Amino acid sequence: MLSTLKYYKSKDQCLNTSFLSYLLCLNPRFIDFNRYLQTRAQPWRVQQRPGDEEGPGVLLRLLAPPLAATILTLSPPYFLTTPASMGQPAAGASPNGGAALFRRACIGCHDAGGNILQPGATLFTTDLERNGVATGEEIYKITYFGKGRMPGFGEKCTPRGQCTFGPRLQEEEIKQLAEFVKLQATKGWPKIEVNGEEQ
Repeated sequence: MLSTLKYYKSKDQCLNTSFLSYLLCLNPRFIDFNRYLQTRAQPWRVQQRPGDEEGPGVLLRLLAPPLAATILTLSPPYFLTTPASMGQPAAGASPNGGAALFRRACIGCHDAGGNILQPGATLFTTDLERNGVATGEEIYKITYFGKGRMPGFGEKCTPRGQCTFGPRLQEEEIKQLAEFVKLQATKGWPKIEVNGEEQ
């Protein structure tokens, strides 16, 4: 193959360079510079198939659930404990129990009613209705058993891979959480107040 290439310099001059430089030295048309520069500038385009979206968002969307699970798993334990285990009154005793539970168990993925893992599955009324989760009872079921990328937080949640890695919530806590989410959705997710402090 090398014998068919046209030499622009002598072989001896080219041997003292790297492999890529050696090939370019022999025949500068051997490498497609446009393709090389394109892959360096936008590496995700090389791995795309027809019909894929452009940009690194495709890769981030695939990595988001495992990254979130890793972060929650490696977080210090005080982020994963229930309010009663931290020496605070149980959720039912507090008038802001739903807000406090939401801050501890849900705000990591659903801050301000959004959804960082699955756009279109936010906690705003329009998305809840479109996804068939318009009532407090339906919100309770999804919070207890999970659905799709949403893990279940109930004490008897099964199968194991669908449930949260952290501590489970009691039925009363999940009811309170579902009522809080429904109330916030009807209000358009204003800032959450817990014990007089805005969050």
